[in-house]
Amino acid sequence: MKTVPRAPSPELQTVKALSRLFPPSPGSAGAGASCRKEVFEVLAPHLPQWISRPKAAPTAVLSALARERRADLAELVLIFMLESGVPVDVYHCNSVITACEKGRNWQRALELIGEMPRMRVTPDEVSYNAAISACEKCGHWQLALGLFGSMPGARLTPQEISCNAAISACDKGGQWQLALALLSSMPALRLAPNRVTYGAAISACSRGSQWQVALDLMNQVSVRTDPISFSATISACEKGGQWHLALGLLHEMPQVRAVPNEISYSAAISACEKAGSWQLALELLSSMPDVRLAPNEISFSAAISACEKGGQWQIALLLLSSMPSLSASPNVISYNAAISACSKGGQWQLALGLLCSMPGLSLEPSEISYGAAISACGQMCGQWQIAIGLLRAMSEIKLSPHEISYNAAISACEKGGQWQLALNLLSLMFEARVAPDETTYTAAISACEKGGQWAVAVSLLGEQSAESLNLLVAVRQQKLEEQHFMT
Repeated sequence: MKTVPRAPSPELQTVKALSRLFPPSPGSAGAGASCRKEVFEVLAPHLPQWISRPKAAPTAVLSALARERRADLAELVLIFMLESGVPVDVYHCNSVITACEKGRNWQRALELIGEMPRMRVTPDEVSYNAAISACEKCGHWQLALGLFGSMPGARLTPQEISCNAAISACDKGGQWQLALALLSSMPALRLAPNRVTYGAAISACSRGSQWQVALDLMNQVSVRTDPISFSATISACEKGGQWHLALGLLHEMPQVRAVPNEISYSAAISACEKAGSWQLALELLSSMPDVRLAPNEISFSAAISACEKGGQWQIALLLLSSMPSLSASPNVISYNAAISACSKGGQWQLALGLLCSMPGLSLEPSEISYGAAISACGQMCGQWQIAIGLLRAMSEIKLSPHEISYNAAISACEKGGQWQLALNLLSLMFEARVAPDETTYTAAISACEKGGQWAVAVSLLGEQSAESLNLLVAVRQQKLEEQHFMT
């Protein structure tokens, strides 16, 4: 007996009609106020039903638009309701705020919270939870905490969802201390932390390189089988240089029925990379298909970087070339690691080849890409022309060379007997407010010595060192002020 397909509900038909009229367009603001006439024409036939059933029908339409991340259309529907005399309640407003949250429109989510009283609607816990989550998704941890802290004043009791979103906001904002403070405050609020709570707190500790605290949190029974918490703790150990603990956690996961994922393996591979154990990194990478995991860009990049640190430029290039066949697209990080591997291996031609091939793959070389290629030229005598050319190319594409790039170019000039160019580059560093370091002066002085410019070398060692010290202090003070302003 054939099953007769059910006709879509009137609410679903309305949503489809609106989506056809205003299809989502990446990078655009969607249906704006200028489109309200067309939206109102679609909704007008449903007005009698919406007035008679103000809760069911409009809520279904708004909820469907929220699932589709169409905050633009959801807000126009809400305006239609207000102007047409359809009673608006907290469920309608929450659906629009949720649409803003899913669409990462945190500003509008906050505005709606403030506008609800004028609609004679009182925000509830769901309203605040959605707004907190909107701020969290966009990295505004201060706003998220502000909303969380204002809930008691609005006679609202924070829920587990509220705490989880606030802790996750602290995680993304690098505020691990605040994340732990929120976690510790939950019992006083009669809230029980769950896997999501601990996962967000552990992730915050990972970003803050607090591997000991992350391990303590992992001892909670409720998260001992959670793959997300395991991955975050492995990452914390990786950042803390505890590669043996990272591998131990990875091997423990199957024993407690926590299924490792790509994030778990990538973090463990990165831990091996930081420990200089390229063999272990490759072993982990090659074992991923055995547990039905496909290595991704992060896994490969970490393994290539491990080979770079281990001086295995041939293997690094082999891994890079094998990525497309394994459905992993090389990214800027992958190429940077491979270029650096060639640089350390003295393969300046290969390093330049990789750098030049990046635009053809729609990859924009970064300061690190150019710095590694310039370093490759600095390793070989006589390649100072290419090093200078790369340094100039950076300025043409509005990339700011850092001290590593300048040092490599000065070193190339030193090896090529170009002491005048070496001094010119040193003066350019001062103009660009890039503080020379010991490596800079060592290469510049060596260039002067090889050119028989002993007086210049002595003068450089004395007078310019004081100027460099003053600039270094000024730059560091500026960075401290910027960090203070951000916090």
